[in-house]
Amino acid sequence: MGTKEIDLDLENKLIVKAYRNVLKSIRRTITREDKAAIRKAFEISLEAHKNMRRKSGEPYIIHPLAVAQICAEEIGLGVTSVICALLHDTVEDTDITLDLLRLKFGDKVALIIDGLTKISGVLDQPDKSIQAENFKKMLLTLSDDVRVILIKLADRLHNMRTLDSMSPKSQLKIASETAYVYAPLAHRLGLYAIKSELEDLSTKYLQSESYNYVKVKLNETKTQRNKYIRNFIEPFIQDLESQGLTYEVKGRPKSIHSILQKMKKQNVSFEEVYDLFAIRIIIDTPIETEKSDCWKVYSIVTDYYTPNPDRLRDWVSTPKANGYESLHTTVMGPKGRWVEVQIRTKRMDEIAEKGYAAHWKYKDNGQASDNGLEGWLSRVREILESPDSNAMDFLDDFKLALYTDEIFVFTPKGDLRKLPAGSSVLDFAFDIHSDLGINCIGAKLNNKLVPISHQLNNGDQVEILSSSKQKPNEDWFNFVITAKAKSKIREYFKQIRLKASQMGKEILERKFKNSKIGFNSDNLQILAKHYKLKTVSDLYYKLANEEIDRTKMDIEAILIADKNKPADIQTPAVTKPKPAANLPLDAVILSENEANMPYGFAKCCNPIPGDEIFGFVTIGEGVKIHRTSCPNALALMSNYGYRIIKAKWANAEELPKKAFVSSIKVSGIDSVGIVSIITDTISKQLQVNMKSISITSNEGLFEGNIVLEVLDTRQLETIMLAIKNASDLISVNRIDLS
Repeated sequence: MGTKEIDLDLENKLIVKAYRNVLKSIRRTITREDKAAIRKAFEISLEAHKNMRRKSGEPYIIHPLAVAQICAEEIGLGVTSVICALLHDTVEDTDITLDLLRLKFGDKVALIIDGLTKISGVLDQPDKSIQAENFKKMLLTLSDDVRVILIKLADRLHNMRTLDSMSPKSQLKIASETAYVYAPLAHRLGLYAIKSELEDLSTKYLQSESYNYVKVKLNETKTQRNKYIRNFIEPFIQDLESQGLTYEVKGRPKSIHSILQKMKKQNVSFEEVYDLFAIRIIIDTPIETEKSDCWKVYSIVTDYYTPNPDRLRDWVSTPKANGYESLHTTVMGPKGRWVEVQIRTKRMDEIAEKGYAAHWKYKDNGQASDNGLEGWLSRVREILESPDSNAMDFLDDFKLALYTDEIFVFTPKGDLRKLPAGSSVLDFAFDIHSDLGINCIGAKLNNKLVPISHQLNNGDQVEILSSSKQKPNEDWFNFVITAKAKSKIREYFKQIRLKASQMGKEILERKFKNSKIGFNSDNLQILAKHYKLKTVSDLYYKLANEEIDRTKMDIEAILIADKNKPADIQTPAVTKPKPAANLPLDAVILSENEANMPYGFAKCCNPIPGDEIFGFVTIGEGVKIHRTSCPNALALMSNYGYRIIKAKWANAEELPKKAFVSSIKVSGIDSVGIVSIITDTISKQLQVNMKSISITSNEGLFEGNIVLEVLDTRQLETIMLAIKNASDLISVNRIDLS
């Protein structure tokens, strides 16, 4: 009993300390009324969650307190958001009602908590389409009050920071959701610090070995990085001071996630990633001289170091749509190394770290006064409310739009429009108006005629040409990338199909009437099955388009033939999935409940022993084993979390020796005997079997794929290292087989 009291006493001290930290975190001065409201919210939350504990064993109240702290300290939100963060789980998890909270804290708090309650299960549905519908609801809530999503991001960040106490299966699912939706949302809202941390924490659980490798390497190189930064800034410190600039210099290492992405994309080792860090120069200057002072610093830096002209990014003159402002350049620094330099003011730096929350001004009605994000949210709402209700298409389009870089394009009158990089003339037309998009036949681009598929560049001035005779065709999907354009084209085809289906239905109804046969669901299903069509709607559509010849359709004969079919043909036997042939049964160990299920290896990523893996329960093919770094892993884990099962390789000693198929890509400078070097290294030196090899040469460079039979990742890494060491002219990396 005594021990329990000591524990409770310690816990109470911990809770009080966390509560005081929340109050300290609210940067702006708060009134006595604000303090009383926060106290009231804390007490309600404490009482409501008093018998609840987190998986880690700590009192549940620690979680809402931590979320409130993140909202105030790391996102820069105010009193209303802190109150909502403290109460964010009460309506969903306890007996507290929304009406009670409305009574005690007013409509604004109730609206935000209602939004948080609605989106709490967004990505936790067994059915993918339900999940996508929930995602749409979440975004509709977001466009009512962006604080809903900011608090939700704070909630997710704290859950990710404390993910160690969850089961491995939950870790994979939550980390995948985070990488799939929450990190891109943080990026779109300008919360770069939170976005980077969410990505890093996701990587920690999805690719733990790679994450730990880079983390150790970053710690080992920390001292030499700091020394390099000191050497870099030393030459121009006096110049900055002589210009009367108050400055601060930070060396910001790249996130582990972005380093791993670069290593994979460029096929380089950690040591070969040249921009492991960026040097940030932050100046304290009045808003009216911000732009000129940033360019002053740029001029001073480039007096000492040669800039790469292709790597200048000016987001000071034209900020990004999410509010990000900064001047980026890459210069050749000491020891022949490229260094990224970011130049910005204190105000810009706060916006870069905290996104829109840093300069979010709320009016009394809770609406934002900032146009950039409002414009984006209104476009989201427009897509959400369109009659095209295919939530999955929307989710995919929206996901793509979250991370996209932007281009700035002008209308004939000189108005600036922001579009995703890679947008076409057709995207621009739909961005201006749906009807203009539907009737678009081309454009005058800087006074030259271009087709609707032409890709736009920064600074283009575009005049859309249209004709009432123009109608969309299926090819249009190949050259639009914006969610709005895709949604409107889909909507157009949906309407066309509906009209055609209605016409087909009338044709068929007349035919049934003339044949004196009942126009009912059973007969229509038999007819659709006869023509090998999935739905009766498809039957109507094909009749209207004359893809089925109505003159040759003998309804009576088709129905009689169906009734005379033997019973065993009408009901095909359901066969259980068979285990994949020649697989050693103990190669992969599945979690206890699914231990006896048949499994096979996914073709998209071809896992081999040593890879980090998980199992995915398919329909009809047993369990498919994927690598956690598989291109499809994120979508599978976040969208079908309920079908993910734990899987691991059996101990190597216990395994029967079995060759797994894996593929590597070799490339480099073509020279005499280069292919011989590669094949000799693999076959003669390492005695590994090559299943196939294809190498092509063009303009002095060669590239090829080699399919190998290997035992595990160690053997594959040995092969790749041996090929690299055999010649400086060759680079090699593992690829996924499609």
